[in-house]
Amino acid sequence: MTLDPFYPIVDSAGWIDRLVPLGVKLVQLRMKDLPEARLRAEIRRAKATCAANGCQLVVNDYWRIAIEEGCDFVHLGQEDLAAADVAAIRAAGLKLGLSTHDEAELATALTARPDYVALGPVWPTILKKMKWAPQGVERLRDWKARIAPLPLIAIGGLNPDRLSAVFENGADSAAVVTDITLNADPEARTREWIARTAPWR
Repeated sequence: MTLDPFYPIVDSAGWIDRLVPLGVKLVQLRMKDLPEARLRAEIRRAKATCAANGCQLVVNDYWRIAIEEGCDFVHLGQEDLAAADVAAIRAAGLKLGLSTHDEAELATALTARPDYVALGPVWPTILKKMKWAPQGVERLRDWKARIAPLPLIAIGGLNPDRLSAVFENGADSAAVVTDITLNADPEARTREWIARTAPWR
């Protein structure tokens, strides 16, 4: 499977409406602590926008709703993976991406036969408090050697100036959150990311 090298992660369909029409081809919708009706409405809206723009939508965490809403890609963290019915996800035809932060989590992830593996944080991140130290780009190279031919996603502290280091060390896609969502001009920053990742597209 081939993934676009630019992988923004956003927390609402509103963000997807803003960014996907700019040329985004892979996006994750990661929402927390919303009522189910709101979750479904957000997923439906995001799915429609992505379908209209040729963008792959990845739903974070809510695998049951993703199945029921006819989505085709879900991303799980390790805690969510432990509680998920991977057989049901596969039976529904969904692709599966998994987060990893250390050796034990990589081993757990690989037993689930994911369609991609994410490693982070590569650099310090302000998105959330992490119990793991920054992994560094050398760990990307090690992870890629161990999971190939699966795609490897790098996440944590990424910005356009760090892309060469990420891709030269084995990552297939660069996931980004705050470098776009906290930017003074998210649309301009998104266009910059699209342009800067073009050599790896």
